[in-house]
Amino acid sequence: MKDGCIRQKVETITNSRVGKRMFDMFVNTIVLCLSFYINYKLMKKKVNQYARQIEVSEHNREYVLKDFSRVLDSQIEKTVLFLLEQEGRLASRLSVLGEQHDALVQHDAAAMIPELQESYRVVGEELLKLLHFVELNAIGLRKILKKFDKRFGYKFTNHYVKTRASHPYSQLKQVFKHVGISAVVGTLSRHLADLKDHQGTYISIYDQPALSLLDPTIESIKAAVDRLSNTTDFLQYIGKHALIPEEEPTTTADNDVDERYHFMSLLLNLVNTFLYMVNTYIIVPTADSYSLSLGAAATTCGAVIGSMAVAQVFSSVYFSAWSNKSYLKPLIFSSIVLFIGNTLYALAYDLNSIHVLFIGRVFCGLGSARAVNRRYISDCVPIKMRMKASAGFVSASALGMACGPALAALFQTDRTIFWITLNENTLPGWVMALAWLVYLLWLCISFREPCNDNKLNPPTRRETSNGLENGALENSVSELLIEKQNDGHNDEDNEDDDEEFNNNEEAEESHQPVTSIVSAYKLLTPSVKVQLLIYFMLKYAMEVLLAESSVITSYYFIWSSGKVASFLACLGLTVLPVNVLVGSYLSNVFEERQVLLAAEIMVCIGIIFSFQVIIPYSVPQYVCSALLTFVAAEVLEGVNLSLLSRVMSSRLKRGTYNGGLLSTEAGTLARVVADGAITLAGYGGMNKLLNATLLPSLLICISSIVATCYTYNSLY
Repeated sequence: MKDGCIRQKVETITNSRVGKRMFDMFVNTIVLCLSFYINYKLMKKKVNQYARQIEVSEHNREYVLKDFSRVLDSQIEKTVLFLLEQEGRLASRLSVLGEQHDALVQHDAAAMIPELQESYRVVGEELLKLLHFVELNAIGLRKILKKFDKRFGYKFTNHYVKTRASHPYSQLKQVFKHVGISAVVGTLSRHLADLKDHQGTYISIYDQPALSLLDPTIESIKAAVDRLSNTTDFLQYIGKHALIPEEEPTTTADNDVDERYHFMSLLLNLVNTFLYMVNTYIIVPTADSYSLSLGAAATTCGAVIGSMAVAQVFSSVYFSAWSNKSYLKPLIFSSIVLFIGNTLYALAYDLNSIHVLFIGRVFCGLGSARAVNRRYISDCVPIKMRMKASAGFVSASALGMACGPALAALFQTDRTIFWITLNENTLPGWVMALAWLVYLLWLCISFREPCNDNKLNPPTRRETSNGLENGALENSVSELLIEKQNDGHNDEDNEDDDEEFNNNEEAEESHQPVTSIVSAYKLLTPSVKVQLLIYFMLKYAMEVLLAESSVITSYYFIWSSGKVASFLACLGLTVLPVNVLVGSYLSNVFEERQVLLAAEIMVCIGIIFSFQVIIPYSVPQYVCSALLTFVAAEVLEGVNLSLLSRVMSSRLKRGTYNGGLLSTEAGTLARVVADGAITLAGYGGMNKLLNATLLPSLLICISSIVATCYTYNSLY
């Protein structure tokens, strides 16, 4: 393929999806060192050849694994040797500049500082190109492994990663972990910081004061390094919980989003998120006593709590679709429905009707607008603020989860105003009804509906890449940028060999959002399915723990509703500290898949420790097991969603049926099943309730651990 043809085809891709700056960087790198990229076309051709061989004889499978491993080793070695050569070249240039730097400092030649700074930035731009070179090859490797597994039953990735990733001489680590580049980044950062020191505005990459700024060149390099190695800080880590795409900026798209952004509207979305989580958990401490007061069994609390989740299964879908056209209207509808739902929930006591109680909670579930909240951040918040907004979304949820039971603990009164009873059972409904009424008025006054010009066709704006891995480059790069020159001629036979395989992948290569739940399901690889199973498991375990807490503690320890509420509030307050620990430390010291498996095991231990056995059930046993289960589940949720955002198809990162909706549906379904299990187990007697609800949780947890081990190496 000629350089001119490459430039023309790359320009077509980058002008529409990546932008002019990325185009210049990629073209220069591609044209100069094209032969050092992995030969994606060769490896895809090999996959087709192996398919024919295995069809002839099953004995060829071992040969296929060994031969393709050899091909991959050769391709990776070529890339790594070039990478090391370029690292040495950059290190040599930095060494020369360092001598000039020392001489400048000794002679106090301030006039030469700008020139030396520019020289360092030129090296920085070269380093940035090298990082993109590494990233493109990493994308190509992930893609060819995924294609091989898809063709042959998900066997090769496990074999290859297991034998290469942990080897002391692993070249695979050089591609995915860029071991030597970090030292170059540190040297470059230190010298630029030293030159900027007299201005007092820029700092080294080693320093992290909140109000200081990195040199723009170093900031770009650091972002590329973090993206390639999945390094996170607390803000990035907790922001990933929202499963909101973090896209590379393009001039046109960024300008469109800037015009749509309105701070008060964002704040109203976050308040909606907070209030809804308060609404969900404020009734948990008193749901059993409310059920008893209406003549139902205490374990009916499971059905009362779960009825909200049942309705949320459906509301998540129509709110996600509605947010394609508007944000204000679904938020208004949500507030009205929640006001009605909470009013009915509170009136059920004076009407003495368990049916009104259920209807009220169903209305509350129908008002779940979390899909709108998530979509507003994705569509209308500028890229530079999106991670903070995503972290705000997750923090608002965590804070609401803690504040709900805490507020319930304050409602220790019993009085009647006119014919309305105000007590610990009804006050959660009245307080939330008032809160939603105030919110509705604030919403109508302050929310600004974004302009609708680009709203009807969001994919054009969303097709920018997520760190080059999602969107255009995930598939187009594999066909164009990573393809080696083919000795100056086209092989018609090779194209025929690839034709069938390419046709089968047309749907996968498309970047249009999926349009149905069936299409979304077809894009779920085993890794994604396992992550969704894990999410189901952890939500099930947490819902059993929280929803039956008032019944269990009342039966075994005679706790009051206020004491239960305080306990649940303390559990909720652990969410943010746990995420600080994981996001700032654990996820950077250990691989996320290691943390994932360890957290699953800890959840399993917590569940096992929760069972009532021969000895009397004690408060220390309950509190310790509940704390272990809850904290481990919180750790698990963070790494699970982070991994899910990486392994799922780019087509599931936008549109109505996105990854956020799928995870929400999985979690909501888990809550429905858990709350239903609590109600059903109550018919067997209170003495059997605890073990009867924990047993399914334990079985699901063990199943998820086994499934994680099965797909462990595909999470590399």
